[in-house]
Amino acid sequence: MDLRFSPAQQAFREEVRAFIAARLPEEVRTRLKAGHPPRKEEIVQWQRILNEKGWAAPHWPRKYGGAELGQLERLILLDELSRAPAPLPQAFNVTMLGPVLMKYGTPQQCEYFLPKLANLDLWFCQGFSEPGSGSDLASLRTSARRDGDSYVVNGQKIWTTTAHWADWVFALVRTNPEGRKQEGISFLLIDLKTPGITIRPIRSIDDDHHLNEVFFDDVRVPLSNLVGEENKGWDCAKFLLGNERTGIANVGLYRERLEHAREVARTTTQAGTRLIYDPKLQSDLAALDAEVRALEITNWRFLLTESEQKRLPAFPSVLKLKGVELQQEVNSLLARLAGPGGLERRGPDDTEFGPLAPRYFYSRAASIYGGTSEVQKDILAKNIVG
Repeated sequence: MDLRFSPAQQAFREEVRAFIAARLPEEVRTRLKAGHPPRKEEIVQWQRILNEKGWAAPHWPRKYGGAELGQLERLILLDELSRAPAPLPQAFNVTMLGPVLMKYGTPQQCEYFLPKLANLDLWFCQGFSEPGSGSDLASLRTSARRDGDSYVVNGQKIWTTTAHWADWVFALVRTNPEGRKQEGISFLLIDLKTPGITIRPIRSIDDDHHLNEVFFDDVRVPLSNLVGEENKGWDCAKFLLGNERTGIANVGLYRERLEHAREVARTTTQAGTRLIYDPKLQSDLAALDAEVRALEITNWRFLLTESEQKRLPAFPSVLKLKGVELQQEVNSLLARLAGPGGLERRGPDDTEFGPLAPRYFYSRAASIYGGTSEVQKDILAKNIVG
């Protein structure tokens, strides 16, 4: 398999780099380089800048605001955004919901929602996880019963990332309690301003507010907000989760974090010696660099070879598993480099160590969200046996 870039692809990389250098606000780059997550307003501003060129949703059709980029060009764009570093396009909108609407949505849903998703005029969050369900997503209990031209939704979602920022939620609800639990599930789009919705914050181990509980009490949702067929929402969910897990293998981010680790090691001393000269640290950096390169090639292999995708439908689980492992290892290395100073509570604009230790703590959740590592291993085992 030939993984070399063509002259046109090299030129595209240079175009992306020049665009980022010219348009990305320097204060945003500085905060992200220090390890701070982007603020909502920074994500919105940058996604709208990207959308001017169709790069907010680069793989989408042009009629919906995309650029119809090929797989490799899309990887180049993501890599350069991550290595800048710059905020990435909002994944719930672009990577998850958008493709679901294009595959299962009505023409009216596509026409209305897709341009707004690309330009971040509407911010969606994901309403999948529920209390007591764990990794068994199909055991969800949030119900939706028909009443005239609406569904009436009751139940609770948990661990809902960015619900406090969002305008809408795409949610899995149970529309038929009979039969197999994977059957009887539907996929709804719900406006979070609808009466009966309550959002409560969950503060995580990094002392930040990423997550929420969302409660639905007799929430009326128009029937027109159903995506796909009633009781067939599990098909939408499986399709969406495949996209989500592939997106977790963000090679550019790991490269940027590794380079930041080298920079921290070059500028930090212990007993009068710069950390970068420590042989054990040099070995760790080299090993991680090799692992990132291996993941990069694996990602290319999957995304660029159509026959591989057909033969290996569970391959996103491979990328998810290894991507999570690297994410945790890189964050662990950065926390170790920061030492005791990294444990101090830092302000939102601190650029010395930033939130290196909190980011390490929060990275432990990466092996849970998007499907736990144990579930991914089960998926792979079943496909290998099959």
